Amino acid sequence: QVQVVESGGGLVQAGGSLRLSCTTSRRTSSWYVMGWFRQAPGKAREFVSAISWSGNRVTYADSVKGRFTVSRDNAKNTVYLQMDSLKPEDTAVYYCAARITYSADTVAAKVDEYYYWGQGTQVTVSS
Repeated sequence: QVQVVESGGGLVQAGGSLRLSCTTSRRTSSWYVMGWFRQAPGKAREFVSAISWSGNRVTYADSVKGRFTVSRDNAKNTVYLQMDSLKPEDTAVYYCAARITYSADTVAAKVDEYYYWGQGTQVTVSS
């Protein structure tokens, strides 16, 4: 079983920044694609960003392109989501997810492509 733990959420004013972290207790021999998703009240969980095991491939939802940056440090089993120029519509619970991969440069953008999920961290952006 892989544990996924997010941290770094909080309350920020519009235009501000937050950095989310996600740490996994990964099995040493396994590679993982890592994804970030979010879910606002009354809405479905939606894709935000994903990063390949190698870190060479990243993908973003159109709504966050140019404002959010995903990165990873495999030595620390940690993925980051730097969120800049935050908007009130970014308010949601943010989830980190992992899926095993056999390709260093694969990314995934669908909820049902991920096997392991964290508990989520709340991000609230005030106007």
